Amino acid sequence: MKPNSNCYARTVLVATVFAVTLSVSACTIEPLEDEADPLVDKHDTIATDYRNVETIFGDGGFQLFGDRQPGDEGGALGVNSFLWRASLDTISFMPVNSADPFGGVIITDWHSPSAVRQERFKLNIYILGRTLRADGVRVAVFRQVKSDNGWQDADVPNDTQIKVEDAILTRARQLRNIALQK
Repeated sequence: MKPNSNCYARTVLVATVFAVTLSVSACTIEPLEDEADPLVDKHDTIATDYRNVETIFGDGGFQLFGDRQPGDEGGALGVNSFLWRASLDTISFMPVNSADPFGGVIITDWHSPSAVRQERFKLNIYILGRTLRADGVRVAVFRQVKSDNGWQDADVPNDTQIKVEDAILTRARQLRNIALQK
């Protein structure tokens, strides 16, 4: 089968017109310096240092995750990195099911201590902000006990949640002190 030369010529013509149009539209016309444009303010200049340009968002620019407080963040995560790292260090013996560093949520899988195989624990850790504060971490502790009918939910001692939170906060302070010494 022979290609239709008329169709081929049209395709080349369309491609050429498209290429010329594209290349011409990329060009700009610079006005001569002595020509004055009445619509442009004579005091408008192009800023070469974009850090000093005034914006509609104010001096600090647009902050996606709120205001920045230097020295208190502890990293570039969505939450405080000292609390995040301390949480992972504290529960390192448990299998992690899910971890979201930007939302500040760590969910563990069930873990049975080797001494007591008839009970298991699960933790949900919530890091609540970008600052290292005592109220910046919350822990939910779940406990199940094995019976003849399988695993049954059981009560957790009241101080267990507080002990885990305290362990995380203590480790976070240690990590922060180490970072400050460097």
